[in-house]
Amino acid sequence: MRQFSVALLLMMSPLLLCAADPAVGIWNMNLAKSKYTPGPPPRSQTRIYVEEKAGLKAVVITVYKDGNTETVIYPATYDGKEHPVSGAPDRDGIVMTQIDEYTAESILTHAGVKIGEARRTVSRDGRTMTVTYKGVSNGETVNNTAVYEKVPD
Repeated sequence: MRQFSVALLLMMSPLLLCAADPAVGIWNMNLAKSKYTPGPPPRSQTRIYVEEKAGLKAVVITVYKDGNTETVIYPATYDGKEHPVSGAPDRDGIVMTQIDEYTAESILTHAGVKIGEARRTVSRDGRTMTVTYKGVSNGETVNNTAVYEKVPD
């Protein structure tokens, strides 16, 4: 019986060692640490990453300076294939690849045309996430760095 228990533990150990994606959770933008060029930055932004069978599901809720709200939803799947983005008038596709355990890169598209690139990095301690974006937003060339703090579980 003991040999069976040891064998079962050895078979399960890879599953126990697999950590969840460090992006999973709720993240609130720290406006003081973020930089939006040309600007203005949003009033607030919350990113929510949830684990699903096929990967992560991302929900990004933005409140703009004028009070308008936008909720963008997309599968954060690191398979290098284009996936649909809903809720954003200026982008409708995303292609994501995972660089390492803490970093992912994305190409954002609209009507099949690349409009920008984003890089998401989660700090090693899992408390801070930084998203850089270079491309076009609402017809303007932008170079943004958004810093987020994880909401404790």
